[in-house]
Amino acid sequence: MVLTPRTAELHALMPFKAPPDMSRFLLSPMPGLLVDVAVTPGQKVQAGERLAVIEAMKMENVLFAAADGVVGKVLANKGESLAVDQPIVEFE
Repeated sequence: MVLTPRTAELHALMPFKAPPDMSRFLLSPMPGLLVDVAVTPGQKVQAGERLAVIEAMKMENVLFAAADGVVGKVLANKGESLAVDQPIVEFE
């Protein structure tokens, strides 16, 4: 980052705001239509298991579990339009 001396001095005084921890959520990687949710609350999932399918630009994108876990809540319904980084599933 290239800053003027005064801006660099003020930048050093800015507090650091940590981003929220979203590791417990399956997030939509792109805007699209939620075609299918393959899990239910309380279900145990294995890494690599199919969780949801999003249709974007006439292509279906399958979302898989990154790690083993238990589904806490399903936050989006089939047929819902999703935005980027919108939570779909929350894990316990």
